Amino acid sequence: MSAFLSTVKRWFSGSGHDNSNRDDAQSAMTDSSHIVPRDHHTVSRKEISENALKVLYRLSKAGYEAFLVGGGVRDILLGLHPKDFDIATNATPEQVRKLFRNSRIIGRRFKLVHILFGRDMIEVATFRAHCDQKIEQASEGMILRDNVYGDIEEDAERRDFTINALYYNIKDFSVHDYCGGLTDLRKRQLRMIGDAEKRYREDPVRMLRAIRLSTKLELSIEPETKAPISDLAPLLEQVPAARLWEEYRKMFLSGKGQATFQSLQQHDLLSKLFPATDHLMHVHADFEAFIHSALENTDRRIADDKTVNPAFLIAVFLWQPLLEEAHKMETRGMNFNDAFFKSMGKVLAKQSQHISIPRRYGMVIRDIWALQVRLPQRHGKKVWSVLEHPRFRAGYDFLMLRAEADPSLRETADWWTKFQDADKSTQHSMLPKSKRRKPKRRKKNKNQH
Repeated sequence: MSAFLSTVKRWFSGSGHDNSNRDDAQSAMTDSSHIVPRDHHTVSRKEISENALKVLYRLSKAGYEAFLVGGGVRDILLGLHPKDFDIATNATPEQVRKLFRNSRIIGRRFKLVHILFGRDMIEVATFRAHCDQKIEQASEGMILRDNVYGDIEEDAERRDFTINALYYNIKDFSVHDYCGGLTDLRKRQLRMIGDAEKRYREDPVRMLRAIRLSTKLELSIEPETKAPISDLAPLLEQVPAARLWEEYRKMFLSGKGQATFQSLQQHDLLSKLFPATDHLMHVHADFEAFIHSALENTDRRIADDKTVNPAFLIAVFLWQPLLEEAHKMETRGMNFNDAFFKSMGKVLAKQSQHISIPRRYGMVIRDIWALQVRLPQRHGKKVWSVLEHPRFRAGYDFLMLRAEADPSLRETADWWTKFQDADKSTQHSMLPKSKRRKPKRRKKNKNQH
């Protein structure tokens, strides 16, 4: 965290200016306007994507307020390089749509505008007001629909955490901090805006965001923000399973998957996302070791800028549930292969009630699992078909992780490690020699002499 501390030091030391400028900066953060001028923060347009700047400038030129907001501002202040750039404005979604032909309005609960630049997408949201009668809420407090617009200060108070309520104004390059986000960054803490329990009830996914941001940014969760999480964990059951798929991706594909997994366990949230996984980890110690090896491996791949398929970890999390389901079918008289392959659909269907797994990823998971049956069969044409399988590498990596937890698989894993990189002649020599069947002797016809 030395980079973090040096960045924070620059904020509160006036970024190299004299003491009078430092005092001006600190007073600017505490006065009624909550505006930190350009010379007293480290947000630079050099760190903002070209497409985000295009949107900001066009909105401003059209006479609207235009702010970079949330994670983009937060990460730049932390010395990180943000990937997502969200924009907040006083223009309505319809007004934004008129300015950008390459845009579309999405959302029912929150109307947003997505502006498309090839594969790049910039999200624009209109300032939102405080809750009132026009906002639809479920009996437990979860917001169902909310398109009530307001000003920037109201919008800041409606955001989840203080560090996400920082606004960079493209007009004068100042940072607006209405909720003490800069102070919380200095304290290295994550704090909810407003009453934490009420905010979690409005949107239970905020509990997952608290875990994700605290692990990603290595922040402590402020005590009042942390306190209600375990008790309110069951509220996640109200969240659409499709929405939780995206949260799963953000939590486990950010390079902090292992820390996130442990934090979800500590706050009783894992059982609401992966109930079968959470239960069986307490029954099988080797299954827990397998999961942690996979998480560590995934974090390492992300750190090395290698690709990671979101299906892989799901295959890991559901491996023991798959074996348990197959065993149940075997006890009813079904042979192992049939039980194993029929269990795949049942396990995926059960999990999709909690986190919806898109079909294309479900197929990848099935392939990885199926290869665990095929990889030990090292003879004849089957070896070549396995090696040429489009999911071979994922299936092999899965086997290697299993071998770390189960020594009985080591010989098979080592054989495939050597075989896949060997030349053709070596590969052929590694295959078991096929025994030629002796031709059957023809029986003499009794009538033959």
